[in-house]
Amino acid sequence: MPRPQRPQIIVCGLGRTGLRIFNLLRQQGARVVGVSYHPMPGIGGEVVIGELRSPTTLIQAGIHQAQTLVLATSDDALNLAILTQARILNPNIRIINRLFNISLGERLDHTLPHHVSLSSAALAAPLFAFAARGNRAIGQLRLFDLTWPMYEEVITPQHPWHGKPLKALWDNRSQLLIHYHSARRPIDLVTAVVTGEVLEVGDRIVVATQPQQPMLKSRQIAQFWQRLVVTLDHGRRRARATLLVILALLITIGLATFTYLWNSLNTSWVDALYFSVGMITGAGGQEQVAEKGSAAIKVFTAVMMLVGAGVIGICYALLNDFILGSHFQSLWSVARMPRQHHYIVCGLGGVGYRIATHLQSTGHQVVVIEQDANNRFLPSVKALKIPTIIADANMTSTLETVNLASAQALLVVTSDDTVNLEIALTARSISPQVTAVVRIYDAEFAQQVQQVFEFDQVLSPMDLAAPTFAAAALGGRILGNGMAGDLLWVAIATLITPNHPFYNQPIQAVAQSAHLVPLYIESRDGQGTTLKGPRPIHGHDLLNVTLADGDVLYLTMPANRLDCLQYSPASVTEEMRG
Repeated sequence: MPRPQRPQIIVCGLGRTGLRIFNLLRQQGARVVGVSYHPMPGIGGEVVIGELRSPTTLIQAGIHQAQTLVLATSDDALNLAILTQARILNPNIRIINRLFNISLGERLDHTLPHHVSLSSAALAAPLFAFAARGNRAIGQLRLFDLTWPMYEEVITPQHPWHGKPLKALWDNRSQLLIHYHSARRPIDLVTAVVTGEVLEVGDRIVVATQPQQPMLKSRQIAQFWQRLVVTLDHGRRRARATLLVILALLITIGLATFTYLWNSLNTSWVDALYFSVGMITGAGGQEQVAEKGSAAIKVFTAVMMLVGAGVIGICYALLNDFILGSHFQSLWSVARMPRQHHYIVCGLGGVGYRIATHLQSTGHQVVVIEQDANNRFLPSVKALKIPTIIADANMTSTLETVNLASAQALLVVTSDDTVNLEIALTARSISPQVTAVVRIYDAEFAQQVQQVFEFDQVLSPMDLAAPTFAAAALGGRILGNGMAGDLLWVAIATLITPNHPFYNQPIQAVAQSAHLVPLYIESRDGQGTTLKGPRPIHGHDLLNVTLADGDVLYLTMPANRLDCLQYSPASVTEEMRG
C-alpha cells in the first residue's frame, strides 16, 4: 500500500533556530515552506517573503492546506500574533509554538486544541547537565519520569562491546537500544536482535542509558553535617569581635561591682551589681550606692558611665550586625556553600535556571553565580535553597569563593558568548582539571570554540533544541529525540485504534517493516484504565505481542518514517492527551 502524502509544514520565522528547523525538516523529506521577513539567498526549498503575521503572507505560504505551523521566532508576542491569525485562516491547523514563557505555553496547550508549546531553554538544559556529568549526549528520552541521555557508540577493536551479540544489549534493562547501523549490510535493529547479529568494527549503535539517581537521603545527611561544621567554624570567626566586646563589658561591670563593694562593706553584692549594671547601661537603680560614697567614688561612677556608654554602644552595633545584618547573611550563604563534588552554574537565564533545577532535582549539589541582583529567576532559586552568589563570575575571587578547584564541573551559560568564553578561560587558569561546559549561541561558532580552546564541551541551545521542534512538527506525542549523523531519531507514543496501520499486528512484524524500535507497551480498557501496565522494556516477549485497540506503543523510529503511523497526526496527539 503506498504511503500517504506527507503533510505540508510551514516554518514561520527563519532566524537561526527557525532555519535549523527548516533544514532538518527538509532533510527528513517533509514538504516544508519557510516564511521570512527577508530573502534567504542560498537556501534550498520554498521560502515566502513578507510580514510574518500578515494574512496575505500566510495564505501565500499555503496556510489553508498546511497541516502544521511551526512558530520559530524569538518573540513570544509575535508568535502569539501569528498564532491567532493562522487559527482564523485555518482553525484546525496544528501549531508548534516556540515560547520562552513556559507557564503561558502550558496554559495555551490546555486551552487550544492541536497546540504544542516548546521552550529551547527547557529542551537544552538536560543536555547541558548530561555534558557536565560526562555524557556526550546527542539527545534525550523522557520515560518513567526520568530523562535518559541518548548517545552514539562507534564500535572499534578496543570497544568493550566488540564481538558482543546485540541480544545481550537488548536484554539489559538499564539501557534502551535506539538505532543500529551495520557496517556490512543494511539491517534493522529488531531483525539484528532476533537473528543474533554480533557487533563488529565500524558498526554504530545509538543507546539511551537510565540516569543514575544518587542516594538522596545519605547525601542530605552528609550535607547537613557539613553545613553544621561550616556554620560553627565561620560563626566562631565572625563572632570573635563581638565576643571580645562582650567580654570587655563584663569586665567593666565586674570592676565597678568590686569597687562599690570595697568602698562600702555595708552594701550587699546584689545591690552593687544591680547599680553597676544600671549605671553602665543607663537603666539606673540603687543610686544610693554611689550617692553615699566619697568624692572619689562619684568621679569613678562618672567615668564608668562614659566608658559603659561606649562599650554598650559598640556591643549593640556588633550584635545587631551579626544577627540581622550582612555578616549573618554571609555566614548563612557560606554555610550552605558545597565544599566539593558540586556543579557551578554561571548565568541565571532560562537555560541556567533549568540546568540548576535539573541537577538539584536529581540529587546533585549546585551553586549559582549571577551578576544581576534583579534577575527574575532569583526568587525561585532561593525558594529551592540553591546557594546563589550575586557577583561577577569572571573574577578570580568569585570562582574561589564557590570552591571551583574541588567542583565536579563548571557550566558557563550566560546569554553573552564573549562573556562565556572569558569566564571559561578564567576558570581554566585557576583550575585546569575542572570540567568546563560552555554555552555558545551559534552552532558553527560553538564548534570553532571547541576546536581552538579544547573545552570539555561547547554546546548551542539552538542546535540542541531544533531537532525536537522538527520532530514535533512531523507529528505524534514526542518523548525525546536525537541526531545520529544526518538522521533524526524520535521517541514517540502512539495510540492503537482500529484505524491505526499497526492494529492487530505483531510488534516484531511492524518493527521490521517500519524500521522502528519498540520500547514498551501499555494496555487500557475503553475508559482509559491501565489493565496490564507497562510490558518489559526489552526481551522477546514484547516482540511477540499483538497490538490491540487501546494499546499505547512507546517506540523510537527515524523522523522521516513517521508517516508510517500517521492516519491523522493531530488526532493521535489529541487522543494521547485525552
